[in-house]
Amino acid sequence: MTIALALAVFMNVLDVSIANVSIPTISGDLVSSDEGTWIITSFSVANAVAVPISGWLARQVGEVRLFVASTLLFTLFSVLCGLSTTFPLLLVSRVLQRATAGPMIPLSQSLLLSNYPEDQRGLANGIWGMTAVVGPIAGPILGGWITDNINWSWIFFINLPVGVAAAFLTWFILHRRETKTAALPLDIVGLTLLLIGVAALQIMLDKGNDEEWFQSPFIVGNFLIAFIGFSFFVAWELTEQRPIVDLRLLGQRNFAVACIVIFFGYMSYFAPVVVLPLWLQNQQSYTPTWAGLGLLGVIFSPLIGRLADKLDLRWIVTTGLAIFAGTSLLGAFNNTGVNFNRLFLQRIPWGIGTACFFIPLITLATANFPSEKIASASGLFNFLRQLSLSFGTNLGTTIWDHVGVLSRSPAQRRGDDLQSCHE
Repeated sequence: MTIALALAVFMNVLDVSIANVSIPTISGDLVSSDEGTWIITSFSVANAVAVPISGWLARQVGEVRLFVASTLLFTLFSVLCGLSTTFPLLLVSRVLQRATAGPMIPLSQSLLLSNYPEDQRGLANGIWGMTAVVGPIAGPILGGWITDNINWSWIFFINLPVGVAAAFLTWFILHRRETKTAALPLDIVGLTLLLIGVAALQIMLDKGNDEEWFQSPFIVGNFLIAFIGFSFFVAWELTEQRPIVDLRLLGQRNFAVACIVIFFGYMSYFAPVVVLPLWLQNQQSYTPTWAGLGLLGVIFSPLIGRLADKLDLRWIVTTGLAIFAGTSLLGAFNNTGVNFNRLFLQRIPWGIGTACFFIPLITLATANFPSEKIASASGLFNFLRQLSLSFGTNLGTTIWDHVGVLSRSPAQRRGDDLQSCHE
């Protein structure tokens, strides 16, 4: 069961980053580069909306059925993405792929925890977190290698054997342990407000750097739509009798604190993950294998998960965030003369810190909820993690671009200005 659920999670989180490095190639084959970025944007919007409503969907059809169906549909739409010969077909397939993928992560965690003894939930989260940590790291490596050596279509085709195996094993083992179902009305207003808020926010984040952020009326407009949409969404969900996203779960202190920490902690984790390869490849002429340095988090995840069952979770999370702060400070002083050994030694504690803050937070977030609430809590928790990923990615690249401009000499900047005027 653990292997089946872990395979599905790995396939899911791998797909978040695997296509990013292939966008230039996909754009060259099907569409312009600007339109190619919509593959990432649509992917993020569909996922951000589908994740928090996983709890409601699970109550309708059962967690095992929903997980298996989501995994099979995700696999089907992955194949359709690889077979796409036009941009509209690829875009639609990508949106459907991520929409069906939304319930997979919260349900995998819910199924794992409900089938492990309570005193071993930390270990279960450690195993689950191991795949969640390595996916975003392995994605750019695998995606780049496949695009360079085979064809970009295979970044989607590789999901076929993994998805079928994960779905079959999960159903074979867990179909007799299906959760209770209940026919609940759909909160259409809440779902619509969530879709509007997420879509406007994601477009603002994706296009902000290109449009000079709030100097652009387009970005200001999307910010206002996102702000108003989320404001009405929160007000509606807190007063709705059967909300699509149960925001009342945030009334549980441990869960609320875990959600706040995962938002800012994952942002601090993912921003360097985006910026470091840009610097190493553009300025240092490194290959994408730099990302392999982050795999130490995989080794430590089960160990930290085991310790989470025995030690105070607050101290483990604090230790992980302190490691993040320390390694970030050391990395801030790197220059083009830094050698490989120093980079490698800096990345070792980074992987440990990732396991220390991510795994215990998952345990902390779901510790005080009954089994029937875990899917809803995990959906909301991972929704905030997904938003923080978008913030971290765009914050990191924006700072990177501005620092790159400032570091150029006055003569180089004047040349850039003249070239822009000419164009």
